[in-house]
Amino acid sequence: MIVGTEWLIEAEGCEAEKLRDTKILHEIFARIIADLGLKTIGKEIWHQFSGEKGVTGLVALTESHLACHTYPEYKTATFNLYCCKNRPEWNWEENLCEMLGAANVNVQKIERGNPKSKI
Repeated sequence: MIVGTEWLIEAEGCEAEKLRDTKILHEIFARIIADLGLKTIGKEIWHQFSGEKGVTGLVALTESHLACHTYPEYKTATFNLYCCKNRPEWNWEENLCEMLGAANVNVQKIERGNPKSKI
């Protein structure tokens, strides 16, 4: 039985300043949540690190969670979305190229659970 779908995303070649901008990252979260009809639990959590000013963000969803980590020094952002209910595909490549200036976006989609299980 499949119990959820997880997307692991790497966006490379991003504009470093955008990876430090919590407002832009919050807008990405808001777009994902709105476009996929997700529901948040509580407030988003954001932390900006000293040094290169990379950002970590996390929001709990009734469907599971959405997280991001940015690495301005490497011009890279990573995202993780886990949903326990079927959702349409979000166009990670188009949206992250537009919003972060990403040159390359790699998306891995993983079906969680055992498809052979009939519990």
